[in-house]
Amino acid sequence: MASIMASNLVPNYEVKVLLEPSEVLEANNNLKDAVLSAFSMPSSTKKMNIQFVDNTKQDLYTNGWSLRIRKTEGEDKFELTYKKRYEISDGGSSTTRGNIDAALEMARQEGFDSTTTFEAQVEVGYRKQTLSISYDTEVSDMGSVGTYLPLAEDSSKLLVDKAPKEFTNWLADNWSTNQLAGSVVYGPVLAKRSKSTWNQLKLFIEVWLIRKSKTDASLEPIVEASFKTADIKKAMEGRDKLVEFLQNRDRSWFLAEDFLKTKLIIERYGETTA
Repeated sequence: MASIMASNLVPNYEVKVLLEPSEVLEANNNLKDAVLSAFSMPSSTKKMNIQFVDNTKQDLYTNGWSLRIRKTEGEDKFELTYKKRYEISDGGSSTTRGNIDAALEMARQEGFDSTTTFEAQVEVGYRKQTLSISYDTEVSDMGSVGTYLPLAEDSSKLLVDKAPKEFTNWLADNWSTNQLAGSVVYGPVLAKRSKSTWNQLKLFIEVWLIRKSKTDASLEPIVEASFKTADIKKAMEGRDKLVEFLQNRDRSWFLAEDFLKTKLIIERYGETTA
């Protein structure tokens, strides 16, 4: 239980804006030269492989949790992330400080306060915002080749062994162990990341190749531009400038939608039929 004297977590902000794949990607799913030029972005990318772990009923996701394992090209570690999400109402407004504080207060009441090892981040989309409370850790990749990720049983064991107490005992003692018994992998999903500096911000553009549905294994590219900042005002202003940049000079690069990649992966992977 959170201490009475403990305060709310202080979040940073990550702006995430979607791009129109048909306008910004070549046939091989690489960014078009015009996009690279506009952002002064090199053609080199960093490859990543990502998967989520849950049981077949998706009980973790239903309770607001997502457990991710990621392997990045050139690294010898598996990156483990335990994330709890909270919706923020009226996320498209520039005056959402009160709504963010309300979400942070809810998180505090559930044990995520200034004494926790979890970190807070507000994900700022086109019209929506989400509070993410996450804990990151790393484990050896045990000599795996490339971006290979462990199978379901090994993934579950890694996540149970390295789990923070807030997740382990979420609704009951050893809750996480029970939820991960007989778990399945949602993924893996291949992605590649490009980076540059734009508007004095470190900007990333990622291309994720996600299957179209549980019954259709063909891949749909999801393209997302993102940057981080410690200030809500800079986040909102930067988002608006980025959206404007993606649409000016007769560009049609901006995709006026909001969706979480995690949600798509949970919906489209797991026990698939294709």
